[in-house]
Amino acid sequence: MTDPRGDRIVVDSLTKSFPQPGRRRPARQVLAGVSFTAQPGEFVSVIGPSGCGKSTVFAMLAGLDTPDSGGIRFGPGEGEPTAPHCAYMPQKDLLFPWRTVLDNTILGLLVRGVPKEEARRRARELFPVFGLSGFEDARPSQLSGGMRQRAAMLRTVVQDRELLLLDEPFGALDSLTRTEMQSWLQDVWQRYRWMVLMITHDIREAVYLSDRVVVLSARPATVRREVRVDLPRPRELSMIAAPEFVALEQELLDVLHDEARQALGPRDS
Repeated sequence: MTDPRGDRIVVDSLTKSFPQPGRRRPARQVLAGVSFTAQPGEFVSVIGPSGCGKSTVFAMLAGLDTPDSGGIRFGPGEGEPTAPHCAYMPQKDLLFPWRTVLDNTILGLLVRGVPKEEARRRARELFPVFGLSGFEDARPSQLSGGMRQRAAMLRTVVQDRELLLLDEPFGALDSLTRTEMQSWLQDVWQRYRWMVLMITHDIREAVYLSDRVVVLSARPATVRREVRVDLPRPRELSMIAAPEFVALEQELLDVLHDEARQALGPRDS
């Protein structure tokens, strides 16, 4: 799904190493030339072995870290830095227990200098869409796990950025709640068609939600494979039993198993 303006995200040959404890130990290389793109309106999942550098890439997209070489840009041609165009949702909801749900959802807007009443108005408009109507004045402790994640995603979405970075948004939820949240996210994404990059360790989740899945190798990471998910939308939960869905899931599982074996070998010693 392309856009005539070319306002896409380009991740270009990222490398990154981190120092290790001990004066004589060489730096540990985490990224070894990671490259991929995301188009407006596209949902892309990033998967890979644990510790391969997925969250490091997201930190760079959000402007929280810098690569040793390579770059990330937004837009056509040379583009511009991505951070001003990104809204980042980390693994934990990070809702402040002493603030109401509404006041938690406006934090990103307040940091950007949006007046409080305007921020509240913009957030309130999204509460029905996110299934949170009537909980504006509740405390986070009064919400279920799924509701807390929806509140955290509302806080991300209300910033109205071109790219949503979702770092394992449902990883802490139980299986049933996670499945419900996946269906909810698909429905809301189809309504708004955000450009989404999502980290997940759940292959089935990646296939169910994504237009493309980017598979990173074991550390030091490169892009091992990109798999296009040409399954019709909207995707019903019953689709996970369809032969074409199972085939995509198995293809990704085989690649990940191979990389996991590599991660336990000399490359990670």
